[in-house]
Amino acid sequence: MGPWTLVLAIVTSFIGSLIGLSCVARARRECRRRHAVLWTACGAVAIGGVAIWLAHFIAMLGFAVTDSQVRYSAWLTALSAMVAIVFVHIGLSIVTLRRFTAQRLVCAGAVAGVGIAFMHYLGMTAIRFQGDIAYDPLPVLLSVVIAVVAATAAFWFTVVVTATPARLAAALAMAGAVAGVHYTGMAAVSVIVIPAQPAPLDTDAFDLVFPVFVISGLVIAALLWALFTSVGPELGRGQQHAEPGALAGRAH
Repeated sequence: MGPWTLVLAIVTSFIGSLIGLSCVARARRECRRRHAVLWTACGAVAIGGVAIWLAHFIAMLGFAVTDSQVRYSAWLTALSAMVAIVFVHIGLSIVTLRRFTAQRLVCAGAVAGVGIAFMHYLGMTAIRFQGDIAYDPLPVLLSVVIAVVAATAAFWFTVVVTATPARLAAALAMAGAVAGVHYTGMAAVSVIVIPAQPAPLDTDAFDLVFPVFVISGLVIAALLWALFTSVGPELGRGQQHAEPGALAGRAH
């Protein structure tokens, strides 16, 4: 469908990543564990749900099969969104709710990266058309490596370097990871059209676009409102009211 799906997917991923990583940075500054947990969850929704899954869904609008309609299984599509959010949440929790170490950074990047790749290929199983899909293993493996490396780099920028330019670079790295995983994974695809198969009766991609965009827009608006209106405790004063042992040993 032209380059607009690529551009829109990258922009969407960048915005979702920037908001999500801002939530992560806020979680790192929180002295109260329950608030850190909440901000981490918000970051997982923004990154996993918007920056990763929605960007993948937008990019999939550019996928077509000659001589066959393309439809999607709605429940598998929704499941792929949940997978992205859960994996990213686990990865973020490793670096926000515990003391930061290089080993935990690598572990967090691996979990989030595998989650990005898993979401993509689970989303691909939701495709319905008259035929079958096969994959070249080498690009598939490369897409997983891209996801893990870029997710690790994004987490490092967010946790270690706290300046705004670093956060922008981290969001750009995450957006690059999502686009890299998607289009590398799509390069692995081979399609075999089988006209004898019945036409798919599942959901059309554009029938999913409107509710997906409305929900994602509400999520982004809510997170932006929370980031701009909530007042974080000053570290010195917040330490006096922190729950006993809440974030002991965690680097700020």
